[in-house]
Amino acid sequence: MQETAVPSAPPTPPVSLAALLSRDDLGLRQITGPPAGEVTIHGAHTSEMSDPYPYLLGGELLLTAGVHIPEAAGRPGSFDFDGYVARIVAAGGAALGFGVAPVHDTVPAGLVAACEEHGLPLVEVPPRTTFSGVARAVWQLMARARLSELRRITEAQQGLAAAASRPDPVPSVLRRLAGRLEGRAVLYGPEGAEIAAAGREPGDEVRRALAELARFVTGHPSSTATDTVAGTRLAAYALGPGRGFVLGVAAPHRESGDHTIASVAAVLLSLLTGEHQSGTGAARSSALVRLLLGARREEVAPLLGGGEGDGAVTRWYVVHARPDTGAPDAVSASALGAALGSPLVDAADDVVRVLVPAPPQAEGGGGVRPEGGGGVRPEGDGSVRSEAGAAAPRKPPAGSGPAGSGPAGSGPAAQPGWTLGVSAPVAPAEWPAADAQAARALARARATRSALVRHAERPGFADLVPPGEAEAHARALLAPIGGVPALAETLRAWLSLHGSWDRTAVALSVHRNTVRQRIARCAALLGADLDDPDVRMELWFALRHLRG
Repeated sequence: MQETAVPSAPPTPPVSLAALLSRDDLGLRQITGPPAGEVTIHGAHTSEMSDPYPYLLGGELLLTAGVHIPEAAGRPGSFDFDGYVARIVAAGGAALGFGVAPVHDTVPAGLVAACEEHGLPLVEVPPRTTFSGVARAVWQLMARARLSELRRITEAQQGLAAAASRPDPVPSVLRRLAGRLEGRAVLYGPEGAEIAAAGREPGDEVRRALAELARFVTGHPSSTATDTVAGTRLAAYALGPGRGFVLGVAAPHRESGDHTIASVAAVLLSLLTGEHQSGTGAARSSALVRLLLGARREEVAPLLGGGEGDGAVTRWYVVHARPDTGAPDAVSASALGAALGSPLVDAADDVVRVLVPAPPQAEGGGGVRPEGGGGVRPEGDGSVRSEAGAAAPRKPPAGSGPAGSGPAGSGPAAQPGWTLGVSAPVAPAEWPAADAQAARALARARATRSALVRHAERPGFADLVPPGEAEAHARALLAPIGGVPALAETLRAWLSLHGSWDRTAVALSVHRNTVRQRIARCAALLGADLDDPDVRMELWFALRHLRG
């Protein structure tokens, strides 16, 4: 027995029957059936068979002159119009075009009634119009639709790629996708919770159905799934095998190319949500367990650096970063880590901390040694900052290092949309000190509106004094303000910013009058003239050697 299910239409861009009827050169007229704007055609086929079912793929405009219909021969009622139309509908035919010459002078009334009964659009083809002309017009319209679809997909790909390069790549990709599809785009995490979303908020029924569809693709071999709920088209795309991230899309209608556009977004989100591998996950898990069980940092550091495959990483940078707008989230922090070349990311409060392995060329020296014209310059507090300084627009330091790094040996580079503070390259045992260096560098970067500030250890007069004696002198000199950490920190920031009240206030997130009051208090307690450059130099020396 023949299968009565409607065959799937061929994968070609459909055209509207209304577009075909609008061609004045064809002179087509719809007699009955649904509105032409609601009917789509995937092709044209001519057949004079009394049962065209075996020759249809579905979605065609079937053209016939009624040669097989004997009504014109004087035997009205001898043809089963209802059965004929029912077979066309069962085969998935989109519409029926009837030529009124040379066999029939008019469209048979029985055919009109049957088409109206089955809801099949019936189109009259005038004598002057050939079936080949109708078929050619259909293919021309399909070619234009295909070209329009390709242009739409290309524009969408370019827009999604541009969104993926923004400082907030995941939300940007979701916003662009939702705008293209005029619907809702959601990123679900491994636990099924919404991580990020964009577009118009759907109703509760649609939202629950989309979440359920996302859970479906995570537990089945298929990487995609579709559904329709409350007139809304739903689709879910698994982002990489076994990772648990899913892209969910809800759109009020489906246009040609939507699936391709959503698939492009899924690929980009797979890259953005994928863990950047600078070592195996098992090695990092082992490092965490060993730290929790009391191992020293220098013992587990080789595991964090990826082991032998990445070479013997012995020195590391600590990077502190803040986004230029908004607060950092887990996804944007992960993307920043990937850009810097490390999966070791900690997004806490409003600062993201990244532990970055130093390349071999950065490990040999005692810190960063900026070269002339290299895009960074030294600062008086032992840091270097990008030449962008306070100028606008900001630009990252120039250089020729690998992706995520600045000039050769200088470590991590500035990243668009972020303000960075970078420590000197240090051994694992010195990570806490490097963390403090990065924090101070970030504060200075924000105060000077620089894209990036580096801490740079370099030989100087301070190295001529033994560390123990320098620390003892610093504690004695700064003893009057030692009991008030806020005073020492304010004095440090004020001196590092060359006495600027405004920039110190920005660095410390306090009012400029608070800075003035604290500095005045420091001068009074220390009994020192802070306008004297020699006093400032001695106090700066002491602050740099004061620990704890």
